[in-house]
Amino acid sequence: MNEPIKKVDEKDFERFVLRSEKPVLVDFWAAWCGPCRALAPIVEAVADQYAESLSVVTLNVDRNPTVAQRYGIRGIPTLILFHQGEEKERIVGVVDQDEISWTINPHINAVPNSMTVKEKKIDKVSAI
Repeated sequence: MNEPIKKVDEKDFERFVLRSEKPVLVDFWAAWCGPCRALAPIVEAVADQYAESLSVVTLNVDRNPTVAQRYGIRGIPTLILFHQGEEKERIVGVVDQDEISWTINPHINAVPNSMTVKEKKIDKVSAI
């Protein structure tokens, strides 16, 4: 079973993000942010696609301003890929699943779960 997207805060950010053995994609968001809500299902699809090789967490910037300030979050949604405690990539704004995959693929050791990104999208459309 796929690992769910975990909500992190200032108290456990270091443990779940900076000390993780796997790369971690952090979704910096806020409840009032329409683009953040639009990006949420795309982030969920990425979490499913890379469940074996990537952890995905969310961090509410309103409730955790210290972490947001530490990483210079000036606009949301912002996705940051961390590996071995360091920021490797950053994406600001709403992007599609292909863009996220293209950005994170060089930093992970495994190939996405069995299907390509386009096959995943086709499966979601045909399931409707």
